[in-house]
Amino acid sequence: QIYFSVSYSQLYDQPTGITKSNFSYALSGGFIKDIILNKSGTIAIAGGIGLGYDFFNHELKVDEIEGITVFTNDITASKNIFKSFNLEFPVEIRWRTSTAKKYNFWRIYTGVKFLYNLDNSFQYIDTNSKRFNYRKVSSYNKLQYGLTISAGYDAFTMNVFYGLTPVFKNSLLNGKVLDTKILKFGLIFYFL
Repeated sequence: QIYFSVSYSQLYDQPTGITKSNFSYALSGGFIKDIILNKSGTIAIAGGIGLGYDFFNHELKVDEIEGITVFTNDITASKNIFKSFNLEFPVEIRWRTSTAKKYNFWRIYTGVKFLYNLDNSFQYIDTNSKRFNYRKVSSYNKLQYGLTISAGYDAFTMNVFYGLTPVFKNSLLNGKVLDTKILKFGLIFYFL
């Protein structure tokens, strides 16, 4: 199967003083293969590979200064965004009501998705209208993972990704651990 998803995204477990992100989104697509576990074909495991793009409009200010990532909660920065481009590796347990002749069916797919970051960028404009842009920041957590669940009927399938690993590794803001994670919810489409 080929899959494509579009999601509304939020950052959660944000540090004190940083409100949740503004309108943000994610797109992903790839290939996933079933291995059927019973004769009726209603239970399967699946694994796949894909590409994902995340766009976050947020309030956490990120600077990369001489190979060190510096975080501040300067909310005066405008157009404060970060983008990431990832390889995705979904692994799922699948249940559905399909048969060999029935193509409209209920489905519940749950599992884990691993993300390997290929590129990331952080951009903002300061109060003097100066633009800052940092790519491949050193503290970005290149390997992340989270729980997934997809449920729906026929072509309409809701999808949720609940990140379990922080976006940043070994990072502090005002002396406290920066534990920001990603939550996505939206629609996923499967094509045979």
